[in-house]
Amino acid sequence: MSKIAVVYWSGTGNTEAMAEAVAEGARGKGAEAVLIPAASFDAGQMDEFDAIAFGCPSMGVEQLEESEFEPMFTACASGLQGRRIALFGSYGWGDGEWMRSWETRCADDGALLVCDSVICNEAPDDEALDACSALGAALA
Repeated sequence: MSKIAVVYWSGTGNTEAMAEAVAEGARGKGAEAVLIPAASFDAGQMDEFDAIAFGCPSMGVEQLEESEFEPMFTACASGLQGRRIALFGSYGWGDGEWMRSWETRCADDGALLVCDSVICNEAPDDEALDACSALGAALA
């Protein structure tokens, strides 16, 4: 059984709902999926998991949340080489530039993105939640 971390930051609950759908998708494929708020995760935990889904909404000028998520993710960057990951998050404005930049950053760090990232505008609808579930299944 694979063990999947679903590491996320959520200010309004939108990305948290997405994280829950990711975890359910992984569990549906027989994986053990653990939901972990970004403030409770650090790079030292990465080796405990077979794959990691990272979730963060777009903040400010299409960037990752700066006080908790960004420092945690930056600390994890050196451990992304060859690691199976997936990305997801919500946004309220823009066109998803933050996700494209994040994907490039992960690829530059050598991460293996196992599927297309999932983004949704504001609260996730059924289509976005289904896509998150599929993302979790792909990690499993």
